Amino acid sequence: MKPLIGISCCVKAFGIFATPNHAASDSYVRVVLGPVGGIPVLLPAAGEALAPGILPRLDGLILTGSRSNVCPEHYQGPPHAEGTPEDHARDATTLPLIRAAIAAGVPLLAICRGFQELNVALGGSLDQRIQDLPGRIDHSTPSDQRLPRIRVAKAHGVRLQPGSLVADLAGRTEIAVNSLHNQGIAQLAPRLAAEAWAPDGTIEAVRVKDAPGFAYGVQWHPEYDWERDAVSRTLFERFGEACIAWARRRDAAAPLAQAAE
Repeated sequence: MKPLIGISCCVKAFGIFATPNHAASDSYVRVVLGPVGGIPVLLPAAGEALAPGILPRLDGLILTGSRSNVCPEHYQGPPHAEGTPEDHARDATTLPLIRAAIAAGVPLLAICRGFQELNVALGGSLDQRIQDLPGRIDHSTPSDQRLPRIRVAKAHGVRLQPGSLVADLAGRTEIAVNSLHNQGIAQLAPRLAAEAWAPDGTIEAVRVKDAPGFAYGVQWHPEYDWERDAVSRTLFERFGEACIAWARRRDAAAPLAQAAE
């Protein structure tokens, strides 16, 4: 049976009445159906109560990118600049969900905003506008997002830690990635190990050092180019393998747990 993969949703206004909807990009659904090899399950931004009810039923979790930024109240940062998009409902859902998933050993892949959420959930902080900091490059989304090539274009190189997951997948210690974010890691969470860096020092990939299973995050968007980029595709395949292995271990342990009751 294919693994069930949770996909975090944002709250977005739709229609002429700006009705709140729970939404995730089709790119995440397609990548789960594709190289991950799973069944996508959209997770509403329903608050802290979601985690204990849904995690026992999931075989993996993808934390998605989004135009909204993690609210600075969660890392004691200064208020966002006026007009910065926020999503309090998503923060209230994903931050406890991340901690619960790691504790349970559910495989986790965090992308862009999800990468930043992973750092904040484990005690790290964020820079809010990297492009405004001295000596840093502009990592932000180009203004004309209507052009499909913007999402897949390689914006800069990334230096990979030798022996790290992405270095292993790539077979080398440098790759090129897209770049579509304003926020980035400032203080790295104590439980995270950095495994990739942009030319300006911005952290681009992390792993959870003490996680019992697969728990990884990347700042770029591999879901946009997996059909043409081998490293992006194999990252999702490796995540899918971890989800299948997790499901098998859980199912094998279930009869033993029932017998002990």
